[in-house]
Amino acid sequence: MNPDAILRRLHAIRDRNDWQRFHSPKNLAMAASVEMAELVEIFQWLDEDESRHLSPEKHAHAGQEVADILMYLMLLCAELGIDMEQALLAKLADNERRFAQ
Repeated sequence: MNPDAILRRLHAIRDRNDWQRFHSPKNLAMAASVEMAELVEIFQWLDEDESRHLSPEKHAHAGQEVADILMYLMLLCAELGIDMEQALLAKLADNERRFAQ
């Protein structure tokens, strides 16, 4: 995965459709939240085993929702000047420190 190339493609779609005016941090965070709710909806009412063994259709749908979430998070990081990789690595190191056995 090349995050810079993906972000360029996301920005090209945004610019082609004149969506930049809608891509405030607030709106991007809300959009990611909506997509997360759509992901959660796939699992609503499933038991633990069913949630681990989705039908091919539900599995594909879950992948689409995860991609939507990631795209909005990438756009949000770009708007806020957050280095997504650095933020992830810093949080991972913090969790390793906090939850080490």
